[in-house]
Amino acid sequence: MPEPGTVLTIYDGHNERVSTVAWSPDTTRIASGSWDKTVQVWDASTGNTLFTYREHTGRVETVAWSPDGSRIASGSWNATLHVWNVATGDLLGTYHGHSEEVTAVAWSPDGRYIASASEDRSVQVWDADTGDLIFLVHDTLARVNTVAWSPIGHRIAYGSSDQTVQVWDVATSSHVCTYRGHTWSVEAVAWSPDSTRIASGSTDMTVQIWNAATGHHLFTYRGHAVGLLNFVEAVAWSPDGTCIASGNDDHEVHIWTAS
Repeated sequence: MPEPGTVLTIYDGHNERVSTVAWSPDTTRIASGSWDKTVQVWDASTGNTLFTYREHTGRVETVAWSPDGSRIASGSWNATLHVWNVATGDLLGTYHGHSEEVTAVAWSPDGRYIASASEDRSVQVWDADTGDLIFLVHDTLARVNTVAWSPIGHRIAYGSSDQTVQVWDVATSSHVCTYRGHTWSVEAVAWSPDSTRIASGSTDMTVQIWNAATGHHLFTYRGHAVGLLNFVEAVAWSPDGTCIASGNDDHEVHIWTAS
C-alpha cells in the first residue's frame, strides 16, 4: 500500500489548461476536459490515453460519466453539451438549450436525464437520449456555477453567484429549500451518499454542511487559509459519508470528518 500523498499517475496529454476531471463509475478510467477543446479518456493506473474526443468547438468546462459508464456528457464555452459513446466516440446527441457557457453537468442516478448549469442563469434538465427539455429553473439574479443530482431520488441542488444554493424536486417541479449561509458566490455543491445533507463550497473560503430537506445549517468548516482569492472551488464526500474533501486556491486539499 503506497504512503498517503504518493503520486500514482501523471497524465500530460492536454496542451492547454485542464478545467475538469471525472472518474468512470468502475474507477478504472478518468475523463479530463481542457481549454484545448478536447475530452481525453485515459487509464487511471497507467496514464495511457484510451480515446480523445475532438468534436467540441469551444473550451471544455465540464464532463460527467453516465452511471453505467457507457456515455459521457461534456459541456463547453460555446453553450452546447455533447453526449457521446465512450467506446467509439460517436456523438449521440447535442443539447442546444443554453445561451451561454455551460458551467456544470450531472446525470440522474438512473442515467435517463442530465442536469446542466450555465452562465445564462439557468439550470435545465433534459432527456439524455432525445434532448427534450423536461425541467427548467431560470435564476434571474446570477450565473449558476455548479449543479449536483441527489444519489437517492430525484432532487437537484445548484449553487449560484448570488450566494445561495437551491434544492428542487425535478419529478414534481417544486422548490424544496434555499440555503443562504454563504456570504460570497457558491462554487461547489455535493450531496452526502444518503442524500440527507449537502456540502457547499464558496468564495467566502468556507465549506458549509446543511440539511438537504430544510436548509438548516449543521456545520461550517473554516480550515482553509484565509487570504486573497483563496476560494473553495471543489467539494466531495467519501463513499461512506464520513469524510469530506475540499480544495481551494491555497493549493491544498483538506480531508475532514463530516459529522
